Amino acid sequence: MSKAREFIDFWIENSVHAVEQYRTVGASQDVAELSRRLIDAAKEQGIPEADLEAEIGDISDYIAGQLEAANRAESERRKLT
Repeated sequence: MSKAREFIDFWIENSVHAVEQYRTVGASQDVAELSRRLIDAAKEQGIPEADLEAEIGDISDYIAGQLEAANRAESERRKLT
C-alpha cells in the first residue's frame, strides 16, 4: 500500500463523518472544505496532491462518495435503534 493510500484511509476514517442526529453542530458536510483539508494535511506530510489523485481520482468526488456512505450507514443504524 502506498504512503498516499495509507494517509487517505487514515484521514477519511478520522475526518469524514455522518451528519449528527437532529442537525447538531458536528461533522462538516462541505465537500470543498473537506477536500481542501485533505490536500493541506497531505502536503504537511510531504504527499503531493498528484499522489492523492493517482490513488483516488477526483478528490471531491471521492470525498462526496465517502460522505454519502457515512450518512447512509448512520441512517441505517438509526433505523435499528
